[in-house]
Amino acid sequence: MERCDWCKDNDLNQQYHDEEWGNPLHDDQKHFEYISLEVMQCGLSWSLMLKKREIFRECFANFDYKKIAQYTEEDVERIMNVEGMIKSRRKIEAIISNAKAFLKIIEEFTSFDQYIWAFTDYQTYIYPKHHNGQWEASNALSDKISKDLKKRGFKYLGSITVFSHLQACGIINDHAPKCFRYKELVQLGNIKYIESFY
Repeated sequence: MERCDWCKDNDLNQQYHDEEWGNPLHDDQKHFEYISLEVMQCGLSWSLMLKKREIFRECFANFDYKKIAQYTEEDVERIMNVEGMIKSRRKIEAIISNAKAFLKIIEEFTSFDQYIWAFTDYQTYIYPKHHNGQWEASNALSDKISKDLKKRGFKYLGSITVFSHLQACGIINDHAPKCFRYKELVQLGNIKYIESFY
C-alpha cells in the first residue's frame, strides 16, 4: 500500500496519516485540537506533538474550548507543572486566548467550521503544482486566513501554521497522488483543482 513519504515510520505518524490527516473535518472541537497542536508545534516536530497528544488532552480538558476560555493564571501554572508537558508559558497562554477568539467566531458564524470552509466555498482544494514537486509551506490562501485570524485575536497562527491546519482538516488535499489516501479523498468529491489562488 503506497503512502506519502513523510509518514512511513510504522508508528504514530503513519497512524495519523492513515486515519486523520486530510480527512474533511467538520467538528469544531477537533478543529480546535488540531489548531492547538499546531500552536504547540512551533519550533518542534510533529512527531513530538503526537507523542504528547494525551498530555495535551489532559492539560486542556480534551480541547473543550468553552472550558479553556475560562482558564485563569492558576490553570496556566497547573499546566506548566504537568510532567511531560512542553514548558512554554506563551504557547499555553496562546491556546487559552485562542479559545476565547474561537468562541467569538462561533458566535458570528454559527461554527468555526462554517467560518473556515467558507474561504474555499466549502470545497477541497488540490494544487497540481504540488504533484510536480513545487511544494510550499504556505500560500495566498493560508496568508488570507492567517491575516483574518490574527485580526480576530488568534496567536501563533502565522501563514505556515494555518497552511498545516488546512492540510490536516482536508481543506487542502496534499496527499501525494500515489498515496492510497489521495484516491480515497478525491472519491469523496467536492474537489477544486487550483493552479493559483490569486
